[in-house]
Amino acid sequence: MDPEEQRRVVRETNYVTWRRQGGWNPLLVTRAEGCKFWDADGREYLDFSSQLVATNLGHANPRISAAIAEQARTLDYLAPGMASPARAELSQKLREIVPPGLDHFFFSTSGTEANEAALKIARAVTHRSKIISRFRSYHGATAASISVTGELRRRVIERHQKVPGTVFAPDCYCYRCPFGLTYPSCHVACADVVDEQIRKEGDVAAMIVEPVVGTNGVLVPVPEYLPRIRKITKRNDVLLIADEVMSAWGRVGEWFAVQHWNVVPDILTTAKGITGAAIPLGLTATSAAIHDVFLDRYFPHGHTYEAHPVTLAPAVAAIDEYRRLDLMAKSRKDGEYLLSRLREIQGRHPAVGDVRGMGLFAAVELVRDRATKEPFNTEDDKIAGKPLVADMVAQAMMKQGVYCISWVSHLVIAPPLIVRRDELDRGLEALDAALKVADEQVSSGTRSGASSPA
Repeated sequence: MDPEEQRRVVRETNYVTWRRQGGWNPLLVTRAEGCKFWDADGREYLDFSSQLVATNLGHANPRISAAIAEQARTLDYLAPGMASPARAELSQKLREIVPPGLDHFFFSTSGTEANEAALKIARAVTHRSKIISRFRSYHGATAASISVTGELRRRVIERHQKVPGTVFAPDCYCYRCPFGLTYPSCHVACADVVDEQIRKEGDVAAMIVEPVVGTNGVLVPVPEYLPRIRKITKRNDVLLIADEVMSAWGRVGEWFAVQHWNVVPDILTTAKGITGAAIPLGLTATSAAIHDVFLDRYFPHGHTYEAHPVTLAPAVAAIDEYRRLDLMAKSRKDGEYLLSRLREIQGRHPAVGDVRGMGLFAAVELVRDRATKEPFNTEDDKIAGKPLVADMVAQAMMKQGVYCISWVSHLVIAPPLIVRRDELDRGLEALDAALKVADEQVSSGTRSGASSPA
């Protein structure tokens, strides 16, 4: 098939995730390497969001590709009840890098499966049913994971697919504080309210949090927040689940984001960057205390592809690559530069209400009015299929050869950790130019305020 025929076949026969199916006209990508990919016409694009904040090591890393090929030649599949050298080697390497005490592992094939396992384990261990989550969260598309998701994707499906028992807590979102307070005089009320929720709800098995919220705005908590949540959950005998599907693997400058605050959850989940997204792998890591509950009790979970050897071998290679390239330190250093440049860009564009981030993980939040923080669009607009200004900005960047994720009313800047400084500059220049699309729709009374970000 020629390229146009390939696109037509995909468009006419495939579902595409989280959108209306009509009007989908996908780009046909034929090759990717490093921080770039190419379409069927040979046009080059800079991957400024690591696809879905996943290709942390860039595209087509030769060591990871070699690990996949060698494992497929040597041992291509094994039932979960058997051990393999790749399973042993990865387990040993994980013990060296995960937060201390999280040394028992369940391997699946995605982030949503990792969270599904964590939620099932938490309920089985505690014999309780409720989960505390947060409104600006996404934890996956399967039944339990979507039920603890706070944002719009739960709302469009929950009447048909829902596991009951989720209680939503406020977010640590200083730009739009749910209490209308200001840090630090707020005394981190968004954490303290969780204590009251747990006590008054009763029957709470766990709280699940993204340590740095991903798709829903790259929300970096204030320093006190996660340590306080950890104290609250311990005091109430509630398990803490850290969903690090996006925030791990150097994305925010540490192996895992919780390490920034010296917080050790009871269960940690991750995926994406664990293999650099070259192969699907999810991980659920628990403490020994949780694992040992099942020594004499039936473990109620499993997958045909649990601990699939071809998914485990590239994770071993990926860990070696993160170390060899010293990507934790690089992410921290480049992240400082990224935030500095984003703040400069904010000062030139009245449509930019807030920029925030940690490491190579940042968000640019768009507003119609800086003074009121009125967003251009809402979740209801996205569900209704209305044109979104953030999407228009992302499309303008794509025309310049830079791919960037947009979601409701913000953009997610998350290039591969191997990104060069000149590539960062190229992406930022494209963003700077594309933001004019949003500036044109800013409320007329606030246009002059570009030099004074809120």
